[in-house]
Amino acid sequence: MLKSKKLKIIIILAALLGIVSMGLVSFIRRNYVPPILMYHFIRPGEPPSMRLTVSPATFERQMRVLKILRYKVRPLSDLVKMMESSEKIPYGTVFITFDDGSKDNYINAYPVLKKYSLPATMFIITQEVGRDDRLNWNEILKMRDSGLIDFGSHCIGPEPLVNLKSEEKIKDEIFRSKAVLEDKLNEPIELFAYPEGLFNERIRQLVIDAGYKLAFTTSKKGYPDNDRFAMKRLRISETSANPIVFCIQVSGVYNFIKEHRDD
Repeated sequence: MLKSKKLKIIIILAALLGIVSMGLVSFIRRNYVPPILMYHFIRPGEPPSMRLTVSPATFERQMRVLKILRYKVRPLSDLVKMMESSEKIPYGTVFITFDDGSKDNYINAYPVLKKYSLPATMFIITQEVGRDDRLNWNEILKMRDSGLIDFGSHCIGPEPLVNLKSEEKIKDEIFRSKAVLEDKLNEPIELFAYPEGLFNERIRQLVIDAGYKLAFTTSKKGYPDNDRFAMKRLRISETSANPIVFCIQVSGVYNFIKEHRDD
């Protein structure tokens, strides 16, 4: 009798937990904030503590997960259109980005993106193009011509804009990097990533004035999810090597919890 009663209680609790879980998933789906994945370096031989590095093996596994689980990996140009029209972003939409224009993005990441037909955006530090460890213009143009990779500005140099004292210098970083990319690629540059994700309201306004359509950060405290010039990204590193961890990160659950923890 006692065992039967305990079993009933367990069944009731399990049912309640299921209802709560289903409600949470339903709520997250309705309030979905798409993960905008942020990569930097795709190369082997560095310890997991390196927060900006993912090994080629891990990167391929992550892209395979996105493909197998049928995530809708879309170019940021689609996000521009969705944000401008206030279109609801479908659940399961994911965006892939890379910062700095590292040479290994071309050597190790680009072939994988081609293999799985996954679009991505690379944010370029224009004065570093052509360095031994950075992309050159031929590589940039080849990736652009593939139709899979588009490009945005990550300023002229790597210094965070908030560290610059001169407003003219800040303006030059924002405006001239856009002009250089537009000249080399012969197309409008609509995407901007704040160096180290750092910005303030004045910098945000200069980005708007320059004619960008979206700008990306790593912390959007004080800005709503639909602010086109404070789009938060999710840093991916070797700590996401476990497929379960990566699945949680791209599911929307991670974004939901992190956003509400940061509030």
